[in-house]
Amino acid sequence: MRRPLFVRSITEDERKQLEAGLRSADAFVLRRCQILLASSRGQHPPAIAQVVGCDDETVRDVIRAFNERGLQALQRKSSRPHRTQATFSAEQTERLRELLHRSPREFDKPTSVWTLELAADVSFANGLTATRVSDETIRGDIGATGREMETGQALDHQPGPRIRA
Repeated sequence: MRRPLFVRSITEDERKQLEAGLRSADAFVLRRCQILLASSRGQHPPAIAQVVGCDDETVRDVIRAFNERGLQALQRKSSRPHRTQATFSAEQTERLRELLHRSPREFDKPTSVWTLELAADVSFANGLTATRVSDETIRGDIGATGREMETGQALDHQPGPRIRA
C-alpha cells in the first residue's frame, strides 16, 4: 500500500498567505488553498477530494506542486502543450505554399481569394493530407514557414501567401 501523501511543513508566512487565499475571488487559488490547508491538518487526499469536489489525483498533484515550488503552486500555469506535433512534413509544407500561390479557381472554387477553410479543403482534396485538417492547422503551418499572413488579400501577383482568415 502506498504511503499517504501530505504537504510538507508550512511556515507561518505560508500559512498566512494560504489563509488569505481562502478569500480569493479566483476559484483556482481558493481551491488550492483549501487543499493545502486540509493536507496540513493531516487529512488524506481522498477525503480532501470529496470535500473540495475534485479527483483525489488532483489533490495529490496540488500537494506535489506545493512541495516542489512552494507558494508558486498557487499560480496557474499555461495549459498549452509544451510541444505540438507537426502536421505537415517539409515537403508537404512546400506543396501547400505552392498550392496557395495558385488561384482557388484552378481547383474549381467560386472565389479568387483563399481562406483558411478553403485551403484546408483543397489540400485534403488534392491528397496533401490524409484527413481534412482544421483551419488553425493551416494557419499554424503557414506561420511556421516564416511567412506573414495578411487577411483579406488575394494571392494574385503577390510574392507571399495572403489568406483571408
